[in-house]
Amino acid sequence: MPLAEDDLVGINEIADIAGVSRQAVANWRVRFADFPKPHTELKAGPVFRARQIKAWLRKRKVPMARVVSLINLKGGVAKTTTTVALAETLASRFGKRILVIDLDPQTNATTMLIGEKKWEKLNEKGWTLATLFKDALDPENKAFDLQKTLQKGVSDVQGAEKVDLLPSSLDLIDVQDKLASAPSGQFYSVTPIDLLRLAVKSLLDDYDLVLVDCPPNLGIITLNGLRISEGYIIPTVPDVLSTYGIPQIVKRVGNFSKEVGEEIAPLGIVITKYQEASTIHVNVSRDLRRRNDPPVFETVIRQANQIAAAAELQTSRRTLKQKYGYGDLATRYIDLAQELLDKLEIDA
Repeated sequence: MPLAEDDLVGINEIADIAGVSRQAVANWRVRFADFPKPHTELKAGPVFRARQIKAWLRKRKVPMARVVSLINLKGGVAKTTTTVALAETLASRFGKRILVIDLDPQTNATTMLIGEKKWEKLNEKGWTLATLFKDALDPENKAFDLQKTLQKGVSDVQGAEKVDLLPSSLDLIDVQDKLASAPSGQFYSVTPIDLLRLAVKSLLDDYDLVLVDCPPNLGIITLNGLRISEGYIIPTVPDVLSTYGIPQIVKRVGNFSKEVGEEIAPLGIVITKYQEASTIHVNVSRDLRRRNDPPVFETVIRQANQIAAAAELQTSRRTLKQKYGYGDLATRYIDLAQELLDKLEIDA
């Protein structure tokens, strides 16, 4: 797959990203043996892969967004709840600026964060991500408005005011199947998997972390989420049906990663809805940890009625414990968030 023009950056662009001078970038190239090699040399100077440059800058502690997708081919595994709980925990307990991108046509993350009534109003006005993908089906149509679609301060959790949302829509169900035939940009510069990346690239670095709630499939909309991600998490109930598709996810994402020439790492499996009294849950969890492909997060989210009740947006703000339960549930999400920060080497 050919690189889009936006995937390449020159010395000036690198300086802008890092907030330094052009001379500083030139000095880095000389001083550091691990500085990325140019993708190609032009008369105007060398150009580099943007993802490689950003990864290198992150190692140098230059702040920029980290993007993680959450995916499972099986529904009902608490994928969306895990996404929202991580977002609210990372914001309220760790002070992180979080963007949730809801790509799942079921819109559950959206309604958890803004409520059904507000979602209906946004959907009527076309202020959802469905409009972005609809525009791709009709090049004459330019209805998507990023600023109007972006919903700020959406969580009902105290201290989680830094959670923003790009909402989903039921219309994505119809759009998904049509995207494969979407016309490419001039000179094939825009492919269907690049639509989200091109739309939100100016926005991402306003955040510490971006969490993408993907549909339960490996279609084009999911690939749009993975395209902007450096890694992915697989939430799963530890049973046969829920874990059956994990090898397929790892293989397909690995192939996609090679095709686009960017690393999309499996950050790990999160065991959800765990029941200690279930022999199946105990055995499957043990097998997942033994295989370690991908690795399994240490934190386990147990089955609890309070988690299901957390899906309903409240009119007044509540604490994490009020939302996710006064037992150890809120603590488990805090532990999971800390594990994620550790994996990404982000300071808490």
